[in-house]
Amino acid sequence: MPRLTPERREAKRAEIVAAARRCFSRDGFHQTSMPDIAAEAGVSQGAPYRYFESKDQIVLAIAGDAFRLIFGPVERLAAEAGPASVADLTVAALDALAVETVRDAAGHEVPVDELLRCAVQTWSEMLRNEAVRSPAVEGFDSVRRSIAGAIERGRAAGAVPPAVRPDHAARVVMGLLHGFLLQRVAFGLTDTARYGADIRALLHHP
Repeated sequence: MPRLTPERREAKRAEIVAAARRCFSRDGFHQTSMPDIAAEAGVSQGAPYRYFESKDQIVLAIAGDAFRLIFGPVERLAAEAGPASVADLTVAALDALAVETVRDAAGHEVPVDELLRCAVQTWSEMLRNEAVRSPAVEGFDSVRRSIAGAIERGRAAGAVPPAVRPDHAARVVMGLLHGFLLQRVAFGLTDTARYGADIRALLHHP
């Protein structure tokens, strides 16, 4: 059997991740087996194990893509030198969720709704699976620190009220995003633009 080129190997891996994402989005993590993923991808039952040691590794890959989708825009704004308000940081992520598809870490097109459904499931998985919880907590803390730094600069520039505590405000930003994510997936809140406008109105700081 000829060896796979790196490009072809990456393409096959992406096909398996996409198949797993469809299965997880439709049926949940625990109702989906590795044979289910293989069947969805149209490959042999052993094929997924050539790319992933376990289903947990696939869950982590998909959770990572979801995390980057939600918090990547916030981190990029937080890294800029200019001041940002709490509303600015929150709406930066909402704008990224207003599209139907995004690119994952490998550059492949991914349906946003599938990613978000998997993201919500990841929260419950964190309660029982340390392999999922540990990187999620690390990522959460990293983003929280980035947001807190941006809010501290915003406070110094007058874009954030002086009484605001940056670390607490960072949790507010993340809470607003998590709340929107849950309402979108569970309750059909899809009017991202209106939600963002309301956040700006509610958090307006003259």
